[in-house]
Amino acid sequence: MLLPLAVITAGVALRQIDRVHFSRRRPRAAGADELIALQRTRANNLTPLSLLTGQWVQIAGWWILATHGPLLAATAAVGVAVQFRHLQEISHFAVHGVLARTGHANHLLAETFAHHPLALGPLPERRRRHVREHHPNATLAHDPNLAELRRAGLRPGATGSRYALALIHPLTPRGFHATATGIAASLRGSSAWLRCLAPAAVTAAAYLTGGWTALVCGLLIPRLLLYPQLAWMSLLVEHTWFDPEHRTGSPAHVEAGRCLRLYPRSRALAALAATTWLPYGDLHHYAHSAHPSVRWNYLPALEAHLTPPHFTPDGLLIGTATVARRHHRALTPPPTRQPSTPTPF
Repeated sequence: MLLPLAVITAGVALRQIDRVHFSRRRPRAAGADELIALQRTRANNLTPLSLLTGQWVQIAGWWILATHGPLLAATAAVGVAVQFRHLQEISHFAVHGVLARTGHANHLLAETFAHHPLALGPLPERRRRHVREHHPNATLAHDPNLAELRRAGLRPGATGSRYALALIHPLTPRGFHATATGIAASLRGSSAWLRCLAPAAVTAAAYLTGGWTALVCGLLIPRLLLYPQLAWMSLLVEHTWFDPEHRTGSPAHVEAGRCLRLYPRSRALAALAATTWLPYGDLHHYAHSAHPSVRWNYLPALEAHLTPPHFTPDGLLIGTATVARRHHRALTPPPTRQPSTPTPF
């Protein structure tokens, strides 16, 4: 038991090098220009390498832990899924060009540590889809993320069981098929041999580290089921997808009308989300949408500087004001009143 815990601890320690480097003398609240100027003075290519290496060291620790019985194997499955989610979000900031100092380093780090091993597809394709198509069109007809939600069943009239299934779409047969199809598509095309080599290397590493238990519980279940569900939950809480307030004006004012901020009144739930399914600034998606060039380390300070968004829910599923309830209400058409029959005299 001591070995996997020591490996996981070593991975966490490696990740802190980047956090400490960028967090020194960070203001509590500041505008985007000040924060971008600060992050530029600290931009480098070494601490992001340490950060990404630490994520994979933690994954290796979870693989070792999976061999210590069924309960710890299940725990490892969740732990690895969380690390995969972290890798996705780190590479998201590489897409925006603010993970490392140079564009080449952003591309190389994201492809090497996230896109290739997790079979996420080419980074330029993600950049086109996310930066050029999603950000300017969030919640609008041409938003590819909105189209993805609709394909999963989140569309007007989705009530009852269909709506509930859409909330756990990656865990359903249709969602599993979409995940598998996406992985297969990412392994084809140009440089297919390289794109197949990286997942094969990860598969071999999992098996050599912890045998079949690590392979199944530490790789296949997290990659095919648990991590996609965590990413799906993150997508659900990015925007008020189906009833945004369409505004004009500054970027912050526009985004405040179509973004939300989860857990604004619970530090405990916010901290839990930030360390699991909404990592590396994803909890502060409103601030990111308003100023995508700000690195995650500075999004809390930016958020404190901005006017709050129009929706600040207590939770995704549980609470008095939840994201799921709002989405359901926006997708459910109001009942039509039947015309009254005149009373005969």
